[in-house]
Amino acid sequence: MPLTQPQHLELYYWMQLNRKLEDQLTLLFRQNKIVGGLYSSLGQEAISVGTAYALEKQDWIAPMIRNHGALLVRGFRPRDLMMQYMARQGSPSGGKDGTSHFGDLTDRHVVSPISMLGDLIPVLTGVGLAARYLGRREVALTWIGEGGSSTGVFHEGLNFAAVQRAPLILILENNLWAYSTPTYLQTALEDFADRAKAYGIPGVIVDGNDVVAVYETTRAAVERARRGDGPTLIEAKTFRRKGHAQHDPAGYVPEWMRQEWEAKDPVLRYENYLTEQKLWTETEKQKILAGIDRELKEELAAAEASPLPEPEEAARGVYCDACHDIRPVWKRSPDELKPPRQETAQWFLDGQPALLPIETPAPAKQPQKDEPVAVATNPGHRKQSPSPRRAGLRVKKQRKK
Repeated sequence: MPLTQPQHLELYYWMQLNRKLEDQLTLLFRQNKIVGGLYSSLGQEAISVGTAYALEKQDWIAPMIRNHGALLVRGFRPRDLMMQYMARQGSPSGGKDGTSHFGDLTDRHVVSPISMLGDLIPVLTGVGLAARYLGRREVALTWIGEGGSSTGVFHEGLNFAAVQRAPLILILENNLWAYSTPTYLQTALEDFADRAKAYGIPGVIVDGNDVVAVYETTRAAVERARRGDGPTLIEAKTFRRKGHAQHDPAGYVPEWMRQEWEAKDPVLRYENYLTEQKLWTETEKQKILAGIDRELKEELAAAEASPLPEPEEAARGVYCDACHDIRPVWKRSPDELKPPRQETAQWFLDGQPALLPIETPAPAKQPQKDEPVAVATNPGHRKQSPSPRRAGLRVKKQRKK
């Protein structure tokens, strides 16, 4: 379904809010009000906003450190991110973390980031599978950088998701630099979407600086996952226009590369698109920008009014010693979720199959004693084809004539 005119303007609002919020965070960093590092998504706003906007309210996300736009789309306020970076008491983590490591499992369906890159992939695969078992048609989405795609858990998690046909969308943000390592020194691949071929799932390439293309590509993957057709790997090609964090001047990036990608700025590009398609007027644009400026002033005032946490708070909430009762929130009876006593498992939801039948493969024919066995050979990789004797198989010896 194509975007409506109000939705187009809403996408622009989220992208500008993302950018202007990071401008404010940069000022706070220079004022020494930010505790720890600050990670910018300058030039990558279209990816965070476009992917998160393609989801439904019941779906799940697990952002990384640059996905501020996704957090805003999912309902977190600018003051939440400001207080989080300033380690204030009113922050989502209560002042116990100075970066974007927070989430909301109850209302917003946001899983907190994991610093070990790639680990969110199996976690979100599990979230998607759990939703399936509970009869919910929910989709899980997470992000990874091209550098993080070289971790072992990236491959293990994506392979597991593919085999299980989990409702997972993995957004690979190829911003050309893994800290200071360019992509050509990391892999011989030109397109990271080709990694999907190894797992038998679709690999799609999208212009990460085109928010409409990002939205439409993600939306198609979401619909595919919700149908039960399994995961999709989407490579969003973009560029990291600042260093790894605020302390990194990124002097290793060639100047010509900076200039080339600054000309592809996603916000400016979307402004031109809205004008060319006659989707707004200059008055509407200025109204959106003025509203964002007012909103950020109010959010900043609220964030700075929040005090630093008391020292004693550091020891609270670390361990749970029967402080509250933790129970699963079942939407179906647990008895329904136990595998039936049969080889083919089948559950139904509203009269329709909620799970695909599990087919038990027929047992392979076992060779009889002294029966010749055909062994597959691969001329290009002979070592991969073990001899019948090494494989533990009996073969009939050929007598010399």
